[in-house]
Amino acid sequence: MDSYMALWMFLAVFVVLLSGYPVAFVLSGTALMFALLGLQLDSFDSDFLAALPNRLFGIMNNETLIAVPLFVFMGVILERAKIAESLLEAMAELFGSLRGGLGIAVTIVGMLMAASTGIVGATVVTMGLLSLPTMLKRGYDPAISCGIICASGTLGQIIPPSIVLVLLGDVIATAYQQAQLEMGIFAPETISVGDLFAGALVPGVLLVLMYLVYISVMAWLRPDALPQATKTIRHETGFYLRILKSLLPPLLLILSVLGSIIGGLATPTEAAAVGAVGALLLAISSAQLTLPILQDAMRNTTQITSMVFMILIGAALFSLVFRGFEGDELIVDLLSDLPGGKFGALFIVMLVMFLLGFVLDFIEITFVIVPIVGPVLLAMGLDPIWLGIMIALNLQTSFLTPPFGFALFYLRGVAPETVTTGQIYKGVMPFIVIQLLLLGILAYFPELATWLPTLIYA
Repeated sequence: MDSYMALWMFLAVFVVLLSGYPVAFVLSGTALMFALLGLQLDSFDSDFLAALPNRLFGIMNNETLIAVPLFVFMGVILERAKIAESLLEAMAELFGSLRGGLGIAVTIVGMLMAASTGIVGATVVTMGLLSLPTMLKRGYDPAISCGIICASGTLGQIIPPSIVLVLLGDVIATAYQQAQLEMGIFAPETISVGDLFAGALVPGVLLVLMYLVYISVMAWLRPDALPQATKTIRHETGFYLRILKSLLPPLLLILSVLGSIIGGLATPTEAAAVGAVGALLLAISSAQLTLPILQDAMRNTTQITSMVFMILIGAALFSLVFRGFEGDELIVDLLSDLPGGKFGALFIVMLVMFLLGFVLDFIEITFVIVPIVGPVLLAMGLDPIWLGIMIALNLQTSFLTPPFGFALFYLRGVAPETVTTGQIYKGVMPFIVIQLLLLGILAYFPELATWLPTLIYA
């Protein structure tokens, strides 16, 4: 009976979410109502609610999560300082003489912005505002242009240092320890956000290369859809120096942040602080930092961080009540009885997460779904780093998929009226196929995600 209450609570959350009520309050409110109902029916132990203060205190003392506001601040400052604009101009000049060169430039800038900001919505909107009008003016096919922007904008899901990977790394680490304790291992191993960053590098770079190959092939097959620039200015004096000046500062920032984490020189929180200071220095050096911009960036950072931690608190309460109704045992039974063993269980979990990505942001899925299914999958013997990268790639694919993908809504909000929603949907379809192909490759070759962390951290 208790496990069925957990299932009803889970369904109630999604029904209430359709009303448009904030996710954090839906999670906590639904959990409290079911807890009170369970107390009345004598099917719920109040000790689970008594554990909430300790759970929240643990969240407050989690040093890894301090990296979230710092990375958000770094991304917002870089966005306000028009770093993406200067990068796009430099890349467009560098690849402008190639057929489809502007599409290649947008993809590379999207990758660099993903590594700089880690915020999917901000990257898609920024790239949509900056590059879409230019691509259309140069004769690019609207559908292909929209697909390139949406796909490159969602690279912030998988390219480190990504906020998704920071949050996912903390949750996966907890789930991994819990799985080992349930297996009778009382000196559990752990993984860090740095492990996940290292694991995401090879799949992330491979995904970008697959994008670039697709754009190049399309430029060869359909030259009218991705035309060549009419002129090149490479012969101008100081051309490459100008390109270097645009590329070097953000590249140094990315390398300092990512390199310090992967190299073990700094924790994610310390590296995020370095990134925040570095972003400020870049903004000052580019003469783009003013007091109103700084105030707006701090206000935006506070809003995003508050949203993340409110959802985390709501998810913590939901998780406690879910376990109080023996929902975790229900999940174990459901996944254990599936055909195909651990890979059948993984396929169903990934499918459910993919569908949930239509209605929930990555933060809700990370905080609500992963703590429930993560320990079960990891107890079956799946590698935690590989599982984390698979989840991140899966959510990235979900955010691109029509008709509910978040990236599509972000671009629709800033695209010109001449660009139809159908063209946006059509443009992202090849990139969805590419991401599904990479998911399949990663599922067949887990070493793509585990090789680098093993090499670095032995």
